Amino acid sequence: MATLIDSIDERTKLAGTNHLEVLLFNLGKDSKTGREEVFGINVFKVREVLNVPDITSAPDMPEGIEGFVSLRGEMVPIINLQKFCNINSEDKPNILMVTEYNTQVQGFLVRSVDTIQRLNWEQVKEPPPLISKRLGGLVTAVSKLDDDRLVMIMDVEKVLADTNDLLDDETMFHDIAKLDTVTRHTILFADDSAIARKQITRALEHLGVDYHMAMNGAQAWRMLREMARKCEERGDNITSEIQLVLTDVEMPEMDGYVLTQKIKSDPRMKHLPVIMHSSLSTEANQVMGKNVGADAYVPKFQPKELAATLESFFNDNK
Repeated sequence: MATLIDSIDERTKLAGTNHLEVLLFNLGKDSKTGREEVFGINVFKVREVLNVPDITSAPDMPEGIEGFVSLRGEMVPIINLQKFCNINSEDKPNILMVTEYNTQVQGFLVRSVDTIQRLNWEQVKEPPPLISKRLGGLVTAVSKLDDDRLVMIMDVEKVLADTNDLLDDETMFHDIAKLDTVTRHTILFADDSAIARKQITRALEHLGVDYHMAMNGAQAWRMLREMARKCEERGDNITSEIQLVLTDVEMPEMDGYVLTQKIKSDPRMKHLPVIMHSSLSTEANQVMGKNVGADAYVPKFQPKELAATLESFFNDNK
């Protein structure tokens, strides 16, 4: 099963094409709806897929964590996605997807995995409110497959945040002090994950940085073009409005790679620093970001590192 995700070198060529590849999986037939929903996860977040090994339970585990598995000497927490998605099914999960994102490794228990599908971000949309509500905000995007099935892209960042109480961990923001400057700084940031947006805004508020917020790359690009147009009419540089762009990579309609390419190709914006802020934290993803023009790459859920990176850019441009 691990061979499903072996060709990483080929997938690095997707940067800048507004495509992604997702591994499809399901969590069993839900007894409440009678349906077997199709979920997807970015292939870059999946290390390997295997039959469920023996799980070692531990006391006082958060809801949804079944225990730990030892994989090549590494203790990996195992998360039952059926419980997280509130799916009642007689189909017990028997497949383990080992994932790596936000610099952490965790395993997801699922019923089965299907195939890898290539999707165009332009056809990936925000989920309807009904789906978001039913699945507790665990779906960040949806797209229709060629066979007319609906695939729901799981917000694995929310799973990680919920299992680790990251959103309520105030210690993550300790030592982030307001910038020692008389100049107010403003950035534009784009992210489709509500959890990530909350993390970003908290870090920016600790820094004393103003911000404009976009839900995806397409919205961010529209906002940037409008800013550039108004600045041009006044005879100003866009840096009079914002001094930096912070972007997620995985976003509906337009991903962060394409957004970065567009910024760096526009004479009005090409000098704007672009920082990629993504849960895709492997070295391959960072190289992909640099190849499309990103000035820096910061993993998500590392607010102190994000704050330090922002401060360094602001100091360099005094």
